[in-house]
Amino acid sequence: MKRIRKAVFPVAGWGTRFLPATKASPKEMIPLVDKPVIQYAVEEAAASGIETMIFVTGRGKRAIEDHFDASPELELFLQQKGKTEELDEVKKISSLATCVFVRQKEALGLGHAVLCAREAVGDEPFAVLLGDDVVDAEVPVLAQMMRVWERYQRPVIGLMRVPDNQVSRYGIAAGEEVEPGVFKVTTMVEKPPLEEAPSNLAIVGRYILTPDLFRKIEESGKGALGEIQLTDALVAAMEEKGVFGVVFEGRYLDCGTKVGWIKSQLYAALKHPEMSEEIRAYLRELVND
Repeated sequence: MKRIRKAVFPVAGWGTRFLPATKASPKEMIPLVDKPVIQYAVEEAAASGIETMIFVTGRGKRAIEDHFDASPELELFLQQKGKTEELDEVKKISSLATCVFVRQKEALGLGHAVLCAREAVGDEPFAVLLGDDVVDAEVPVLAQMMRVWERYQRPVIGLMRVPDNQVSRYGIAAGEEVEPGVFKVTTMVEKPPLEEAPSNLAIVGRYILTPDLFRKIEESGKGALGEIQLTDALVAAMEEKGVFGVVFEGRYLDCGTKVGWIKSQLYAALKHPEMSEEIRAYLRELVND
């Protein structure tokens, strides 16, 4: 049985929802309290046993590469200033895993971004993590999904239950529950109206895929919006040999919208040991005003 050693991070998007903040800075580098959003996904992958991080980048994304690279000048400066805690944090970032960077020359959808990583992935199963989706979990979400992969050896997608008023914002999956919280998926629909949704199980940005998905992505071609979608390849895999979904345990933070990012900031700040009390006091002050 092949284990999951590599993870793909599609980070080539423009980040238009956050303009003008993302005009010259990658959206993945927007901080969630004191770390860029993409670092949370990379740390989740590393904590799950991933050895190689494959970033699918585009123009203007050099800051991501620099962030996960070593920084001898900064490390020397921190050492000379006696800032040992900051020095340890900076060194930890560059030692999380081996990082590989490939270029997506044209933004043609998530499926195309994954396809760009084909050579770096090779002929083995791999994970895909979207940096917009952060999950605060005792056991990393990817690790939870790997347990299912080990049992079924088929593609696995991350799922969460959402309220009715949010169903149309997500891709929705449905299927047979084969064990508690684990479904053999029989239906996947992209952002359906509530009345047409097969369930309230939303697909979030965590996937474990098999190398045959590359061929299915190629065969699926461009959709109605001129993009190559990963969902189309997953539907083909579902119909052929099966796809499984895991309702993960953890608190989901949506960092892909402005409102979601502000909510995520508050949640993360209230959990931060150095600022939680001050933030709680400030929120009480705002409410009283």
